[in-house]
Amino acid sequence: MPVPPLNPAVADVAPTDPVLTPYDEEHVVTYLRLLDAASEGANWEEVARLVLHIDPDKEPEQARRTFDSHLARAKWMSEKGYHQLLRRPDRS
Repeated sequence: MPVPPLNPAVADVAPTDPVLTPYDEEHVVTYLRLLDAASEGANWEEVARLVLHIDPDKEPEQARRTFDSHLARAKWMSEKGYHQLLRRPDRS
């Protein structure tokens, strides 16, 4: 897997596929940042601003939907998706 970008643009909703997607590979750092913020009890609105680059004051519904879906995907990656990364034949 190539090195993922540090700050990629995010979709309105994260994938829900039962398999690892190219989007997931591109957003590994985003997912890690979300998991870190959640473990520290960070305010979701601040995380939406800093990590997802969405202003919850201007776009509250989109910010919440994007935050929730990406955090759910980050949790999926930490529980199941990472296994698929480890099994990839091209990993070094």
